[in-house]
Amino acid sequence: MNIGEKIVKYRGAILLLALILLIPAFIGYQNTRINYDMLTYLPDEMETVKGQNLLIDDFNKGGFSIVILEKMKQDEVKQFKDRVAEVDHVSQVVSLQDVLNPNVPTELLPDQVSSKLHKPDASLLVVFFDTTTSDEKTLEAVARIREIGNENTYVSSLSSLVLDLKTLCEEEESKYVMVAVLFSLIAMMLLLDSYAAPFFFLICIGIAIMYNLGSNILFGEISYITKAIAAVLQLGVTMDYSIFLWHSYTENEDRGLDDEAAMAKAIDNTLISVMGSSVTTVAGFLALCFMSYTMGRDLGLVMAKGVILGVLSSITILPALILQCKGLLHKTRHPSLIPDAHKLAHGLTSRYVIYIIVFVLLLFPALYGYQHQNLVYDFSKMISSSQGELPPEKTQFLTANQKLYQNFGIESSYLVLISDQLPAHEGKEMIQEMEELDGIVSVLGLDKALGTSVPKEILPEDVRTSVESQEHQIIVLNSGFRVSTDECNEQIDRVKAIAKRYDPEAAVIGEGPATLDLIRLTDKDFERVNWISIALVFFIILLTLQSLSLPFILVSVIEFAIIVNLGMTTINHLELPFLVPICISTIQLGSTVDYAILMATRYKSERMAGKEKRAAVVEATAASIPSIIVSSLGFFTATLAVAIYSKVGIISRMCNLMGRGALISMATVICLLPSLLMACDKLICKSTRGLGRHTEKRA
Repeated sequence: MNIGEKIVKYRGAILLLALILLIPAFIGYQNTRINYDMLTYLPDEMETVKGQNLLIDDFNKGGFSIVILEKMKQDEVKQFKDRVAEVDHVSQVVSLQDVLNPNVPTELLPDQVSSKLHKPDASLLVVFFDTTTSDEKTLEAVARIREIGNENTYVSSLSSLVLDLKTLCEEEESKYVMVAVLFSLIAMMLLLDSYAAPFFFLICIGIAIMYNLGSNILFGEISYITKAIAAVLQLGVTMDYSIFLWHSYTENEDRGLDDEAAMAKAIDNTLISVMGSSVTTVAGFLALCFMSYTMGRDLGLVMAKGVILGVLSSITILPALILQCKGLLHKTRHPSLIPDAHKLAHGLTSRYVIYIIVFVLLLFPALYGYQHQNLVYDFSKMISSSQGELPPEKTQFLTANQKLYQNFGIESSYLVLISDQLPAHEGKEMIQEMEELDGIVSVLGLDKALGTSVPKEILPEDVRTSVESQEHQIIVLNSGFRVSTDECNEQIDRVKAIAKRYDPEAAVIGEGPATLDLIRLTDKDFERVNWISIALVFFIILLTLQSLSLPFILVSVIEFAIIVNLGMTTINHLELPFLVPICISTIQLGSTVDYAILMATRYKSERMAGKEKRAAVVEATAASIPSIIVSSLGFFTATLAVAIYSKVGIISRMCNLMGRGALISMATVICLLPSLLMACDKLICKSTRGLGRHTEKRA
């Protein structure tokens, strides 16, 4: 008894087991932590990460927020500060009143200190937390601070951004799957030959998605990007497997086999075909694991696991569902809306040289756009999308950032951790050098505030320990440059150079320095991951088709589609979150190269059967077009729905490019690949095992 027969025989037990496994899957899904801080995926060996750990170990401080208070008297500021200090996981609250302590003669404090921290209608508080930036406890503390304040209280910083992002994603995520399912359902009902079959496909895929999301608890946590798009991406990518099983099943029935025999044979056929198809998709996702920025590994592992679970469910759960409801499925069958493609295939092969020339001409503007993508690393920009401005209550951090700039000219803040053994006069000289840099609004440190004549011991204990430990002291830099801009990055490099001249072990930390590390890291990641994904897919095609030339042709076709897809963002003047191009290049290659493999496999079979060149290409093209259209439109509709609905910029743009990429790959494979097969037939025959005897003379 083969695999297909066993699955058919024990289909009842399979369905029961599938339902039982949903219970632990749901528990795992509920208990998987979601990480909303994209900076935590930086490698541990980076200076900013080491500095952040040092801040926690030496000062018991993790994240920090700057609170802007407008239209408050000093006694009201003091009352607000005292209430914030009582919030759980607030390590310390530092205000101007702490520095201007009665124990310190105010004439000894430079005017710059008070002028940078206090305006007639606005004051600043710096709130330190004893947990990291994106820790749940930090986010709860930020939410509590907002509650304590009034309409004139604004909480800035990355923690505030993470809180708003978390709230927004939690509101939207459950609806992503709903809109994706609805759009996919409509498309499948129209494109397939059954109105009821798509419902069973989606039930099967839904179970596999729940298994995937539930088993993520094995990783401890996943990123919010992974959580947001995993279900939609798994739906789009694995729909093919269900469609293939259905087509094979109905074909076997049309040949006269009974239901069980038809399904057993369909399972075996699907297992063989889908295994080859899914391997390239898994390889594309696994390529993301080679990123130094470990969010790629997060997404890659989850999606590779999702594809494998999709394959297993399509050959076990779906057959059981179909056989249980075969009567309904038979009653709802209808003619497919996709017409016969032989006429189109003849047209594509009759003027194949023209198509090749057209695509070569399109390559030049596409390459220009591809090489000039407008990447953004500013996390606040990643939240905004093309779906219109979000209401202020959804993005309180943006309002806070605007208030910080309007009142104090501050766009970003970061910290320098310097040795506490640095002499006071050197510390003052260092701060003065930093103050002279372009864009520096203020530099706040004990050596600057007290000068060289006033001992640090004169300050109250809680004030001194807030910026000084037994080994290090904190210097706060406020910049007029926005995070991730060239000006800010150059400023940070100069601050690092100055700090390390005075203390080689100095560390510059915060959102700005971490973002600069991220920029330099992902530039290298993109090139490495891109080549690894190409190499993996190339090798798989080489083994599958046993050809030296076809891997070059097929990968080139899909890479052309990827270049066009990403290049269009430049032409459209679209800003891309930095993670999008890396993910798109690997996902589009892994998930749509199957279109090309399908056509090439059929072409090889036709040539080996003795057909001449054009007849083989025409038959391969005509036979492949319906499957390619159904697959790409299923992927497109699922991702397009989320792209249209989502208000989170990075989610919307990623889904937009994935959906558009599926269409571009479809068009490229249908229009360009037949032409390349025609042009390279002689080379393919000579370099492909089993085709050596087929020469141009026989064509």
